[in-house]
Amino acid sequence: MGAASILLLVPIATGAFAQAGKPSAAAVKTGNGMGAITAIDAKGGTVTIKHGPIPSIGWPAMTMTFKAAPPALLKGLRSGQRVAFTARAKGMAAEVTAISPH
Repeated sequence: MGAASILLLVPIATGAFAQAGKPSAAAVKTGNGMGAITAIDAKGGTVTIKHGPIPSIGWPAMTMTFKAAPPALLKGLRSGQRVAFTARAKGMAAEVTAISPH
């Protein structure tokens, strides 16, 4: 029974080692973008931006909603305004860490 247990554990251990060598799909990436604000939710702390491609994150042009980190970044911004921004993405979660009218 001892040999059978070892044989059962080999695929599990091999899989764990294989995973350890792969880069994490949830690695944090940052990039700068340009776009236009389409919506602001000050209470929710989010901004929706229609932006061009952001190659450093691997994003094509699209419209997406970002969490503002910190929410105070949204003060003085308005819908329709063109902006330059810095985004940070981890997996499917994205946030704006800097934003300014452009």
